[in-house]
Amino acid sequence: MKILITGGAGLIGSRFAEWIAQNHPEVDIAILDDLSGGYMANVPVGIPVYTSDAADPYIESIFKDGPITHIAHFAAYAAEACSPFIRRFNYTNNLVATANLINFAIKYGINRFLFTSSMAVYGINTTPFNEDMIPMPADPYGIAKFACEMDLKVAGEQHGLDWVILRPHNVYGRHQNLWDSYRNVLGIWMWKHMNGQPLSIFGDGLQKRAFSAMDDCLEPMWRALTDEKASKQIINLGGIHEYTINEAANTLIAAMGGGTIEHLPPRHEVKNAWSTWQKSTDLLGFEDKTPLYEGLKDMYQWALRQPQRERFIWKEYELEKGLYSYWTQSALEK
Repeated sequence: MKILITGGAGLIGSRFAEWIAQNHPEVDIAILDDLSGGYMANVPVGIPVYTSDAADPYIESIFKDGPITHIAHFAAYAAEACSPFIRRFNYTNNLVATANLINFAIKYGINRFLFTSSMAVYGINTTPFNEDMIPMPADPYGIAKFACEMDLKVAGEQHGLDWVILRPHNVYGRHQNLWDSYRNVLGIWMWKHMNGQPLSIFGDGLQKRAFSAMDDCLEPMWRALTDEKASKQIINLGGIHEYTINEAANTLIAAMGGGTIEHLPPRHEVKNAWSTWQKSTDLLGFEDKTPLYEGLKDMYQWALRQPQRERFIWKEYELEKGLYSYWTQSALEK
């Protein structure tokens, strides 16, 4: 068994590679990551890394190097609120890259394609979101993820590709990218606090979300990749408790032992977004073991040990009409 993990230098991919190496050392692992949002320091020692973009057709050489049997596709630029201003990049990074991998999965007879989609596909729907709902994504990121899901299903119907789609939500933990200005709200807040800035909340902070500790998701992801019960299933994966953004921010402040909050003008986003979890328990054995406070405390202690990396800011957006004032280059640099 040889698994290709895309996005393997990021949060989910690197932690999954780490878990497999510790629990199934007989399994071969290869990582594909262009290092645009992940870091080599996250990758377990001894695992080969191909530093290429998943959308690049030349990554076919990876499949020729050895008998890859499974793909765990985690690579994505998950900046949901930013996606309306970087549409071309969003669709290339998420949809084109996934289509490229699906081509090779079919061509080289991959046993199973595990795809991490997103809760963003549900968009404007009644909470809690369940897997039987018709997706109604509210932004280009959610649209791209839903298109990937549809393409996987067609590949299964026409070419016999076995797939599993996971819809995680707001995953956090060690190895999260703290240095991106647009994604991973908990990481953004930690970075702000460590750099003497208040935690920013868009609007009144009454919008609700659930948060998912990475530690709780790793073994269920392995089962999604390997268990016959998961074949051709769409499964929500993540935390079972919803919080207002205000509550999440205050929980993080308690975990960090300090911090302040500032409220910025609201942005275009879904008001309430959290999912059902019973299917992940039934099929994947998911358990929500980690209280948000404890998970954030552990992540913050890790964050304090990280180097001062350069923070990512888009130097040029594809579209600036309607861009939020707090996302202008001058505002972010300030």
